[in-house]
Amino acid sequence: MKFVKTASDPQSGARCGTLYTDHGEIHTPIFMPVGTVGSVKGVYHRDLKEDIGAEIILGNTYHLYLRPGLETLSRAGGLHRFESWDRPILTDSGGFQIFSLTSIRKLTEEGCRFQSHIDGSRHMFTPENNVDTQRIIGADIMMALDECCPGDATEEYAAKSLGLTQRWLERFSARFSQTEPLYGYEQTFFPIIQGCVYPELRKRAAEHALEYARVGIAIGGLAVGESTEQMYSVLELLNPIIPQDKARYLMGVGTPANILEAISRGVDMFDCVMPTRNARNGMLFTFDGIMNMKNAKWGSDFSPLDEKGTSFVDSAYSKAYLHHLFVSKEMFAGMIASEHNLAFYLELVRQARLHIQAGDFSSWKTTTVAKISTRL
Repeated sequence: MKFVKTASDPQSGARCGTLYTDHGEIHTPIFMPVGTVGSVKGVYHRDLKEDIGAEIILGNTYHLYLRPGLETLSRAGGLHRFESWDRPILTDSGGFQIFSLTSIRKLTEEGCRFQSHIDGSRHMFTPENNVDTQRIIGADIMMALDECCPGDATEEYAAKSLGLTQRWLERFSARFSQTEPLYGYEQTFFPIIQGCVYPELRKRAAEHALEYARVGIAIGGLAVGESTEQMYSVLELLNPIIPQDKARYLMGVGTPANILEAISRGVDMFDCVMPTRNARNGMLFTFDGIMNMKNAKWGSDFSPLDEKGTSFVDSAYSKAYLHHLFVSKEMFAGMIASEHNLAFYLELVRQARLHIQAGDFSSWKTTTVAKISTRL
């Protein structure tokens, strides 16, 4: 497994690359649809491949560990076979989910004790058993176990949290080196750079994480309460520190505008639940702007969902029809909207790649951000 940079924008940090895995090539910049429990909500895998163009999807270690459980995944031959997906998969370690369970989890040097949100049962993630768990799940790219520090944390807390994440990373890396893939294909893991919004902590985190980085590295702890300006500032700080031969993954971000701004600051890989979660609530992202399909004004608009879109649903269904489905509370509404939004995100990063290769990404990005951020 390796990452190769293939092009760069002369006026920004934007770049293109190819991440080679045993399940296929990933062309960056790339957006990765979120399949938390082994499915991207409301979207067929056929459509993810053929219509949306997804090259990689996500799974979540915390959720998959609890249900269906490791025994089932092991008997199935790993997550790829269990969910019938033959392209790359990335798994989050579960650190962010544990961060979200503040009232039912406890962090210690050993690891994290937590209660299941399903039945209240008690469990423990350590760096070692987290490696073992992700080996059983079988993702091509695994994430190191970390603590996701809140964006408004004090510097004292952020420093203490970072120290724990760094010690966990050392143990995670050691366990990874002691174990082998279970299903006949290569796996790698990305260390995660934490440090909240504090520049010196982020520098320290990056330098330490790079000691353990193989193919790529993740940037965590952003879009968790800090301002957009602070997020961009952290990315600008890290861009020259991370070597050019390492893929950079910004975890959990974000809006289409966030993605283009992060690409201009050197980021290669993105994931976010926004395109599907917002879709189920009636929000469509388009190249002309953002639409709330529940608004009455769309009820008499028989034009395609997005005349500039690339998905089948963009030309097959009208705004009036989708509005009707939403006000009728028809589940098909969320399915159409989810496919559209995911196709939009994948087309957005595809166009970003083309403009980086053409050398005019910066001017295109400025114009595009203004358009796609407009409320229609």
